[in-house]
Amino acid sequence: MGPKGNAMGVTFQLEGQEFIGLNGGPKYKFTPAISLFVSCETQAEVDELWGKLSDGHYEQCGWLQDKYGLSWQIIPTILGKLLGDKDRVKADRAMQAMLQMKKIDIARLKQAYDG
Repeated sequence: MGPKGNAMGVTFQLEGQEFIGLNGGPKYKFTPAISLFVSCETQAEVDELWGKLSDGHYEQCGWLQDKYGLSWQIIPTILGKLLGDKDRVKADRAMQAMLQMKKIDIARLKQAYDG
């Protein structure tokens, strides 16, 4: 039990995946060591989630923090395909482009990949 209005535990679903959150109290804080990974099909999806989740704290490679301090990775599915290409020159160009980004930009990834 805790103060009225504070939940000890919560259960929620994101995209059909069930999560359980437990209130560990003020001793335990969110860190980027744990993040929620969201795979997006389109730039519009990336942009929408980025806008809805972010509180202005951004990190490179698609990481952001929400208003609660929880870290999220908002990643387009094409990133894995580009980085996993057997043509290492193309894949490396995509990787170098991604490392320069905070919010992942699919068009810029493809442009770098294509050379």
